[in-house]
Amino acid sequence: MNLPKKIQIREVGPRDGLQAEKNLVSTENKIELINRIFKCNIRMIEATSFVNPRAIPQLSDAEQVITRINRPVDSVVSALVGNSRGVQRAIRAGVEEIQVVISASEEHNRRNVNMDIIKSIQQLEGVVPEAFQSGVVVRAAIATAFGCPFEGEISIKQVLWLVGVFLEMGIKQVTLADTAGLGDPLLVSRVVGEIWNRYPNIELALHFHDTRGLGLANSLAGMQSGVTILEASLGGLGGCPFIPKATGNIATEDLVFMCEKMGVDTNVQLEEMLETARWLEKVIGRELPGRVMKAEASESCTPI
Repeated sequence: MNLPKKIQIREVGPRDGLQAEKNLVSTENKIELINRIFKCNIRMIEATSFVNPRAIPQLSDAEQVITRINRPVDSVVSALVGNSRGVQRAIRAGVEEIQVVISASEEHNRRNVNMDIIKSIQQLEGVVPEAFQSGVVVRAAIATAFGCPFEGEISIKQVLWLVGVFLEMGIKQVTLADTAGLGDPLLVSRVVGEIWNRYPNIELALHFHDTRGLGLANSLAGMQSGVTILEASLGGLGGCPFIPKATGNIATEDLVFMCEKMGVDTNVQLEEMLETARWLEKVIGRELPGRVMKAEASESCTPI
């Protein structure tokens, strides 16, 4: 099996995971969550989102979270932004990196940001240079890159076009997001292969939701295709607020466990991660979908 020797994991639970939660999580718990994740040896964290607080009330404390976390020297703290005001807020708060998003699906893009794809591109053509001028790294994500619940199959040509748009803006890393969990391992391999055939110098990351139980299989296909940056969410927390019944991301601890079993280095402390996932369950107040923490708990029980 052709696998990389090591991968990097970007933890997205504090942003993508929490944004779909109906019950507000306190600022103190968000700060503790990020600090705990850093202690697990994860160094890339998508910490929050600088968007209109009315759109996502859960992340209305973005400035407080960013300014109060304990950042290791070698860490990269990023945040999602949607417009110029978001960029300015993120820069003032001190993020090292911002993420911008466009959906490959017109309908999903409208539901997500209330505009069509062309208007999103036009808006970002003003936002991205502003971030670059401030010395902030910009990366991009293509939502619904592997399928849309509203439009169905997404053509690879559409994804390739958006990758080209981002490259023209000067963005060097693009995340392909399976927002609705519609991807499969063969499709992942095809899309990644097509992108690298067209744009061999692009840096790709992958972001899978586990809606149909294929998240880890898709992650494996991505690694076999040469991708070494994967996004995941502690405990499998998350979902898309604009897709009915959408489930969460792949669980970070499950991804780490799979990689360790296959000899792929993640540099993550798995036991610390499992403890943090169990702590997060208590904070959220419900059972999270992550599997390894349940297996570890059952194995530690004394047989009757």
